[in-house]
Amino acid sequence: MEVKKLSISWQFLIVLVLILQILSALDFDPYRVLGVSRTASQADIKKAYKKLAREWHPDKNKDPGAEDKFIQISKAYEILSNEEKRSNYDHYGDAGENQGYQKQPQQREYRFRHFHENFYFDESFFHFPFNSERRDSIDEKYLLHFSHYVNEVVPDSFRKPYLIKITSDWCFSCIHIEPVWKEVVHELEGLGVGIGVVHAGYERRLAHHLGAHSTPSILGIINGKISFFHNAVVRENLRQFVESLLPGNLVEKVTNKNYVRFLSGWQQENKPHVLLFDQMPAVPLLYKLTAFAYKDYLSFGYVHVGLRGAEEMTRQYNVNVYAPTILIFKEHINKPADVIQARGMKKQVIDDFITQNKYLLAARLTSQKFFHELCPVKRSHRQRKYCVVLLTPEAAKLSKPFEAFLSFALANTQDTVRFVHVYSDRQQEFASTLLSDIDPFQGKSAVSILERRTTGGRVVYKTLEAPWTGSESDKFTLLGYLDQLRRDPALLSSEAVLPDLTDELAPIFLLRWFYSASDYISDCWDSVFHNNWREMMPLLSLVFSALFILFGTVIVQAFSDSNDERESNPPDKEEVHEKAGKTEPAFTKENSSKLPKKGFVEVTELTDVTYTSNLVRLRPGHMNVVLILSGSTKASLLQKFALEVYTFTGSSCLHFSFLSLDKHREWLEYLLEFAQDAAPIPNQYDKHFMERDYTGYVLALNGHKKYFCLFKPQKAVEEEAAVGSCGDLDSSLHLGETRGKSSCGLGPRPIKGKLSKLSLWMERLLEGSLQRFYIPSWPELD
Repeated sequence: MEVKKLSISWQFLIVLVLILQILSALDFDPYRVLGVSRTASQADIKKAYKKLAREWHPDKNKDPGAEDKFIQISKAYEILSNEEKRSNYDHYGDAGENQGYQKQPQQREYRFRHFHENFYFDESFFHFPFNSERRDSIDEKYLLHFSHYVNEVVPDSFRKPYLIKITSDWCFSCIHIEPVWKEVVHELEGLGVGIGVVHAGYERRLAHHLGAHSTPSILGIINGKISFFHNAVVRENLRQFVESLLPGNLVEKVTNKNYVRFLSGWQQENKPHVLLFDQMPAVPLLYKLTAFAYKDYLSFGYVHVGLRGAEEMTRQYNVNVYAPTILIFKEHINKPADVIQARGMKKQVIDDFITQNKYLLAARLTSQKFFHELCPVKRSHRQRKYCVVLLTPEAAKLSKPFEAFLSFALANTQDTVRFVHVYSDRQQEFASTLLSDIDPFQGKSAVSILERRTTGGRVVYKTLEAPWTGSESDKFTLLGYLDQLRRDPALLSSEAVLPDLTDELAPIFLLRWFYSASDYISDCWDSVFHNNWREMMPLLSLVFSALFILFGTVIVQAFSDSNDERESNPPDKEEVHEKAGKTEPAFTKENSSKLPKKGFVEVTELTDVTYTSNLVRLRPGHMNVVLILSGSTKASLLQKFALEVYTFTGSSCLHFSFLSLDKHREWLEYLLEFAQDAAPIPNQYDKHFMERDYTGYVLALNGHKKYFCLFKPQKAVEEEAAVGSCGDLDSSLHLGETRGKSSCGLGPRPIKGKLSKLSLWMERLLEGSLQRFYIPSWPELD
């Protein structure tokens, strides 16, 4: 009986715990957690979140429930800071991304999901460490949202690299790498590496944007670029991965041979130079990260004191080789401007040391951004900042006026005064604005004291009346003005609007284009082969498919052309070439490459079978261009005919044929009777009646309107010579009656020369400017 009562009590207790957990899950209200109304603006929500986060952060609040409270605050802010999630929560009670399709099932799924997230037994009871929020609270303060990543992480990656882990619930591999991840985070964060964690279940958009398709994934971000970690998750590999993200030219190795050149670079680079002396052969990661953070302001070098080439520097600068030492050099390379030496240097100590020495004693204004930093706008009467500007020609650098200005800046003890100089020949508009009368200062230096009032360029200033020569009287005058200015700011009586400074250190256009192109190619390479190769697969598939189709078409066409060439050489045509080879070898060698391939110009023979379809019943608007040839001239004339009409084959209204003179002479002579003065009309008394040569004639036949246009062959130079040598022939037959006469010696060139102007005739045919010869009806073709 007692056992039964105890069992009932345990069942009742379990049911009560379940009910309480369900009620707490249903009762989660992000507005109530942050203490804002449902109409609160984003500024109010962010303000409330920051206040509560500072109050309940586990590192600052030792209350046992601080961790759970901080988780609820983070969840509430994640929902309300995203307008889409906030709208979904207001409408459906859920902040999920798939609302609006199935409202009620999604709402039930939301209730069950929050029950799963909020109901848990203590790990000491069941030890189920699969929920990441309960499993590891260290990830909470590194959780990234999409807006936070875009607005803060990406811009900050230009100053320090970020190491980001992609995780999710029920991820066994994530549990496996957690000890290593904790150790690496603790080490790298202290060195200045940014840390981030993305929960793929809650931040699908961000995970997809980063290209992480599996968990766990580890990636690095530097200068806005993403690089994935592909090695085994061990401490050393992760450390090397972060080091590989950094540019290779951040820190220069310095020895006795090159330290003078390195330190003298301040003149060209307009930066202080930093030297780290240490016994380690490799540059420490902390020093590389510091160099990356301040790469726009200082140049960094490293001296390995264990090498023989460092003794001269260590003696000259009195460096203790048994402790890491950092020296900062400005305008004077013989003596460091500042020194720090300590064992186990911390990042904060180095940052403070570097920040105090970011600029030269009298830095050159090389850009508008640099001007804003060195000479900030006045915030209030108690935060006045004055700039003493030396306007000097570039050739006067390191002269007495500039050295005197440097010594004066070095002796200055006022925090409100900054000393800078400007090359007046490079920044002419800037210099002419401060010098009302520029003639007395031609080729000389001048000093102006100014105070910036607005970011738009309005300043109040006073320029020393006499040119700056660096004499003691000039220094005394400048010192008097600065003392008077401290008591009476109205000393700066002149007012002007300064133009923006020209960026002197900006690379030229070609270099910018080259850098942009190289960065783009590098990004594409990384995206295709390393980072987002899954997303690139459809594009790669399309490209390779197009290439396969293209090369396949070329190969098929090549085989087709080879087959056509073999079919285009029948035995009878080969015999013709053999016979003509004795008289026209030059043509075969010189012009064989110019012959069009078969299929480009389709020429059919006009016979009694094709006569009706190709002429008598030809569709309106279509014409048949017919070449007249004989058996002996067939090969030569067809080749020349194809070359001449090739450019007109694009018209679908033109058809090309040839007519055998040996078979259809009577049909041709009947048509020529309707052509006025086309050729002498033969009669039975003409002794050359059967020898008249019509080869090379071309007729354009319009079968529908029953007319034709005639092309008469032109005489070639060789033919004229041949006709001249055949004096026994009748002069009335000189147009072509020597066909077949071996005594006249006509070679293949006169035959092919008959069609030399056929292309011009074809152009006139298409223009419609040729004479038309009409016939009553088309004769039968025997």
